[in-house]
Amino acid sequence: MDFNPTREQKELKRTIKRFVQEQLNDGSALARDESQTFSRELWRKCGEMGLPGLVVPTKYGGAGLDALSAIIAFEALGLYCNDGGLVFSLGAHLFSCVVPIWKSGNEEQRRRYLPGLSDGSLIAVNGMTEPSSGSDAFSMKMRAVRDGAGYRITGSKTFSTNGPIGDLYVVFAVTDPDKGYHGGITTFLVDADTKGVTATRSMSKMGLRTSPMGELVFDEAYVPASAVLGVEGAGSAEFTRSMDWERVGIFASHVGQIERLLKRAVDHARSRSQFGNKIGKYQAISHRVADMRIKLEAARLLTYRAAWRLSQGRNATLEASMTKVFVSEALIQSALDTVQIMGAYGYMSESGVERVLRDSVASTIYSGTSEIQRNIIARWLGL
Repeated sequence: MDFNPTREQKELKRTIKRFVQEQLNDGSALARDESQTFSRELWRKCGEMGLPGLVVPTKYGGAGLDALSAIIAFEALGLYCNDGGLVFSLGAHLFSCVVPIWKSGNEEQRRRYLPGLSDGSLIAVNGMTEPSSGSDAFSMKMRAVRDGAGYRITGSKTFSTNGPIGDLYVVFAVTDPDKGYHGGITTFLVDADTKGVTATRSMSKMGLRTSPMGELVFDEAYVPASAVLGVEGAGSAEFTRSMDWERVGIFASHVGQIERLLKRAVDHARSRSQFGNKIGKYQAISHRVADMRIKLEAARLLTYRAAWRLSQGRNATLEASMTKVFVSEALIQSALDTVQIMGAYGYMSESGVERVLRDSVASTIYSGTSEIQRNIIARWLGL
């Protein structure tokens, strides 16, 4: 494994830096965070850059990047973009929705959905979590019952990122209760305007407030058999693969955020004086900063290694879980350390650091809690 970036990857990172600074960092992030507003205009600009379809083959309208290059792109977004919610919505769209359609969709599904999903004209939503089932996916209640040439879906999903604004739902439902989670779950592609489908209330959140979240309700919603993604009963495998990609892709942006926090902490420690010295000269400060650098390098290596396995078509479940746990916990600690180092300056909304801290708290929850990731790791160890 050689993780030295190629010339193309270096140029990709420079291109994203320019794009973010010129097109996305328009000075409105703080106001949009306070009003919990999603910017379709910024999403449209991301679509023009091809960000919603980075790994989609060019013949379907995507950028055709390999997994590692896409992960480097998301790392750059986390480093340079001051709207963490927008980046999060992009990641949820791409890694948990677009990737499954690219990997498992038939030709008709790919040609129907991937061009719009790649250029940003369509926004996708992953529907797995339910009011009574989150980490315990085995207790899923949504049912899809055969009805003639199709299915009728009944149930609800909650905490669905992009739910209030989505055009396409990638949802998981029980098609064979006797088989349960392994063999009894099927993935469906459901258009948002399908009769019997409603995106209900938008949820107010502590962080990631520019990324809309809501509930999806299905009331005897009829979908044809052509709405099945992959084959009936393969939903658990589809979900596992999508989570492998999400736990690497979204968390690559968090690696970028850790680097951004480190830069802020170093700049402040070099410029702020107390008791006649720059505060970076005090070990209480310098050791916090040193630990942040260690976390950054370890997080990046874990993320790149998992992305490399995805690029090679190899199983990455263990690596994705280790990446998710380490990066999420490193992000929260780095955000806390930066606020502590900057003191009142870091606590102020204008700094942007407190917003990263609020955004970071959920990182140990979404894409599978840290506790669930440790269970996965333990199982790989035979425990």
